[in-house]
Amino acid sequence: MRRLFWLAMGATIGALVVRKASRAARQLTPASIAGNLAEGIRDLGEAVRDFTVDVREGMREREEELRDGVGLDGRLGAKPEDFSH
Repeated sequence: MRRLFWLAMGATIGALVVRKASRAARQLTPASIAGNLAEGIRDLGEAVRDFTVDVREGMREREEELRDGVGLDGRLGAKPEDFSH
């Protein structure tokens, strides 16, 4: 009975090792590496694009704050009473 148990245990462990090794070998093929690299570059591009949009939005908001702070709202020659919002 013990021998049968250890035989089954060895076969199970062997099958798991072969499956893991096959999966690792598949991930190390040139096509798989290229696919992973392409996906990583695509993700990086999206992150840079999102960052750029956030920076531009922040710049626009800050410029509005600065313009409001110094009274530059684009109306040249306006009288102070014209600035009531």
